[in-house]
This record gives sequence, structure tokens and C-alpha cells, in this order.
Amino acid sequence: MLSVACLSGGMDSAVLTAIAAVEGVPDLPAALHVNYGQRTEARELRAFHQICDRFGITRRLVTDLSFFRAIGGSSLTDHNLVVPEGPTKDSAIPSTYVPFRNGVILSLAAAWAESIGARRLYIGAVQTDRTGYPDCRREFLKSMETSINLGTRADTSLELRAPLVAMTKADIVRRGVELNVPFELTWSCYSHEDVACGKCESCRLRLEAFAEAGFPDPIPYRNR
Repeated sequence: MLSVACLSGGMDSAVLTAIAAVEGVPDLPAALHVNYGQRTEARELRAFHQICDRFGITRRLVTDLSFFRAIGGSSLTDHNLVVPEGPTKDSAIPSTYVPFRNGVILSLAAAWAESIGARRLYIGAVQTDRTGYPDCRREFLKSMETSINLGTRADTSLELRAPLVAMTKADIVRRGVELNVPFELTWSCYSHEDVACGKCESCRLRLEAFAEAGFPDPIPYRNR
């Protein structure tokens, strides 16, 4: 069963792609990557290709959604905003949230899936993240699945799978170790492309996850 996996190059999406590969045997998933004007765009793209190479994925689509930088509203795309360090306080949505990014990415993935005859879409949304991004909620993902199938041809039936959505970050690490995910090739840092900062929320969540899971994080950090 041909599928499309949304692969950013980060820890979660790498595990997601490994799951898609296992569930699609003997077919490997097609991999979709989005450049959206983020601070670490070049580093994430490199991670995407390296992970695809490791998994043997040849069908790849790299897209340009740099209009997110023009839209603004996120510290990942607007250099006038500061990438926050440490966990987000209270229940506030952090400035790293990119407005409706997952909705746009899923729409793009659905268009490509319909074009190539895929039957499944995989996205690495994690609702248990402390980040609280609204477009990572199960309710949103279910609604998108319904909308995608309403907006595509009658003979197109797409299942939207988000196997990580209810998992903790530590559980994601454990599942990745089981699947031999090359974590050393992944990139999670929000602000640096050479050595991960170790201070942004993404780095801290990743470091905490590896520590809780009982495995060393294989990438270097400026600060731990």
C-alpha cells in the first residue's frame, strides 16, 4: 500500500517514517519535505535526504512554502522574534507555533498522494508535547482526514495516520530504537544549524526524552 510520509528530518518524523515503512511492506513510503523559511531550513533538508538515503526511499518531494516567512507570526520564520528557551509557561501557545502549518502540509501531502495513487498519509504530530500546538490535536487530524476525502476524487480514499499522536517523547525514542531509526541523522534544534543549542524547547524535550528512555542522544549540543 503506497503511502506518503511527512518527513521534516526531526526525531519524531524519522520514527514516523520508519513506522510507515514497516506498515507498508513491501512498499516504502514516498517522503514529503517542506522548506517553509524556517531558521534551520538547510540543516533540516540535509537531514531529510540523509534519512531517506538510510531507509532506501527514492520517491521524494521537496516543496517550497516560504510564504510562511511572509505571513510571519512565528519565531521560527520571523527573525525579529526570539526563539524561546526552556518550557512554555502555563498553557500559552509558544511563539514557535507556525500558523496552521500542519493544515497546509497535509493539504499538500493529500494532493501529492492523490496524484501518485497513495492510500495513506503519515504525519508525526504529537499531542502530548508540552508545546500545545493546536494543529497537533487528534480532533484536528480527524477533521482534516474528513476534509481531504471530501475534496478529492470519488475513487481516492486516503487514511490519515498519526501513530505518535498519543505517545510521550520517551516512548517515541523507545519505538525508534526498536526500529533502528538513525537518530544521529535527525535534527530538532529550532535555532542553530551547526551544533544543536540544547536550550530551545525542542532541544530540551528531545534531551529529556532520551534521558527518560534510558538511551544517549547521539548528536552533540552546545549546552546540555
